[in-house]
Amino acid sequence: MSVIRVKAVRNADLEQIMALYKDAGWWNESFGNGEFIPQIIRRSTVFVAAYEGTQIVGMGRAISDGVSDAYIQDVVVLRSHRGQGIGKMLVLEIVRRLKKRGIDWIGLISTPGSEGFYRSMGFEVMPSHSPMLLLPSE
Repeated sequence: MSVIRVKAVRNADLEQIMALYKDAGWWNESFGNGEFIPQIIRRSTVFVAAYEGTQIVGMGRAISDGVSDAYIQDVVVLRSHRGQGIGKMLVLEIVRRLKKRGIDWIGLISTPGSEGFYRSMGFEVMPSHSPMLLLPSE
């Protein structure tokens, strides 16, 4: 395994970030050429990227009010780099940075089957709570 560096960023290569979303199956063609990605990076409370040399092989971010609550989202590692602990490095760095700001309520919605990954870092399923999504109106 080569050296992976995880660091917080305020900008990142657009094509490499798009590649992460596409590799995860999260990209929708309606997203166009991804011109919104720089805003996602800058406006996230924390945005971290995992680098192998100059290649971005993973990312994750948190959104927050900056005071009490934060939500982790978009944690992804290229399929070719999974199973090497990169995802855990990303999540732990996000959590470290949020706690440094005094934010101690940190939530997330995991994809089915990834609960064990998050449990290994101290996250638990919230009993009696259901994630919900407002669907676009027609």
